[in-house]
Amino acid sequence: MSSFRTTIDRTASCGLAGLLAGFTALAAAELVAGLVRPAAGPVTVVGGAVIDRTPAAVKDFAIRAFGEKDKLVLQLGILLLLALFAFFLGVLAVRHRRVAAAGVLVFGIVGAAAALSRPDSAGGGDALPALAGAAAGAAVLYVLAGGAGGAGGAAPAGPPSGDAGTGSGWSRRGFLTASAVTAAAATGAGLLGRVLAGQRGQGAVASRSGLTLPAPASPAAAVPSGAELKVPGISGFTTPNRNFYRVDTALVTPKVDAGAWRLRIHGEGVSRPRTYRLEELLARPLIERDITLTCVSNEVGGPYVGNARWLGVPLAGLLAECGVRPPSQGGKADQLVARSVDGMTLGSPVEDVMDGRDALLALGMNGEPLPFDHGFPVRMVVPGLYGYVSACKWIEDIELTTFDAYDPYWVQRKWARRAPVKTQSRIDTPKPFARPAAGTVMVAGVAWAQRRGITRVEVRIDDGPWQDAELAAEDTVDTWRQWSYRWQAAPGGHTIAVRATDGTGQTQTEQRARTVPDGSSGWHSVFVTVP
Repeated sequence: MSSFRTTIDRTASCGLAGLLAGFTALAAAELVAGLVRPAAGPVTVVGGAVIDRTPAAVKDFAIRAFGEKDKLVLQLGILLLLALFAFFLGVLAVRHRRVAAAGVLVFGIVGAAAALSRPDSAGGGDALPALAGAAAGAAVLYVLAGGAGGAGGAAPAGPPSGDAGTGSGWSRRGFLTASAVTAAAATGAGLLGRVLAGQRGQGAVASRSGLTLPAPASPAAAVPSGAELKVPGISGFTTPNRNFYRVDTALVTPKVDAGAWRLRIHGEGVSRPRTYRLEELLARPLIERDITLTCVSNEVGGPYVGNARWLGVPLAGLLAECGVRPPSQGGKADQLVARSVDGMTLGSPVEDVMDGRDALLALGMNGEPLPFDHGFPVRMVVPGLYGYVSACKWIEDIELTTFDAYDPYWVQRKWARRAPVKTQSRIDTPKPFARPAAGTVMVAGVAWAQRRGITRVEVRIDDGPWQDAELAAEDTVDTWRQWSYRWQAAPGGHTIAVRATDGTGQTQTEQRARTVPDGSSGWHSVFVTVP
């Protein structure tokens, strides 16, 4: 019994050694990443590699299930798997210490390969955090697993070191002391890495804080007084920056120093390639427009749509300055590929960008410089197109090419090449499964069909006839439109549905479609119970 208890204690001690080795590996990698490049941290690069290789349907499920917490869930999942793997290696070290330590090194090589495979990889330096972390973790596992031999009390029989056993080991107190010192050292290294990473972003934070946006040469027209309905629970006409949806693949938000930022325009049909600095864009005549953006991952009735006031440079004029012509005027390129500092690529139809709509290189959002989460210092905003084919954040490169020659990131993952926004409407109030009182109930929400506008919204209660809702005043065809309907609610369970008609006379289809490959469709409905 004593021998059995000793074996259990030794196994548990080695499992703890494995967890500490994994923690040390991550902390050491964090420290080196702070010195090299924060985005090269192993959790970030492995998470990015997982995102890149995840099928579109799985990504769509993650966004539906976890919303804007999907990245956090992914990172926690990676940490959990790392912890399980580290514990397994620790248990393996009971009998095969060298093999277990080698396993940590192999895992580091996998992390280094993931770092080098990322589209924003800065070269061999990005592999250093994973390799350094693995070396530190392997050393800790080898040493602590050797000391764990005596942690159960009596020293086990067997050779003093090597693959065949863990040696005579330390006393329980000695092992716990060594473990505590290791944990403290690893924690310190990780915290120092975070501090260094934060210092590397201080220049970007300072450059945003010191940026003053000039007044627009062409300000947005005043929002009509009737565009904002006073209905509790309805989405506001303008979405505050803090509430504006964020859907992207960046596990770490890029922090770009505005002073170092550059934008290169080049490629097919660009007779005068240019590289622009931020101060050059700020010196140009800027325009200000209210534009509603929609994510292609937005399910029927979903939250990934918002309206903001954008300030920026007309993109069509910038392209024309570089000699670009749309295909309808004999231009060679029909696709504009925008590249982000994190390697993301988005493809937009050149014809759409240059057809007279207010396509922008946006510098400001709701009266302030772009927030980092929304693309500071510069992003694209193109009304009428889903974000994955138009709304490149942290943009640094525009290449003119053709749809036949190149498939951007999302198209490689089976999303459509061209993605105009579909006509949609949403019920904001009452919420699903609400219990409104009998009598007059305000049903209200928003509808959008960028570039076409909304001309009619209808509401249906259960299987009754469609009834016209009251429309708020229209701002522009590029913004959503609020609507409301006074419903005389009777006791019982009821299903409320909504549909919209756009400026071309097309009514929103009832046919349900998922988000892949070019956006969802169908009527939004909610079920409520009137007591």
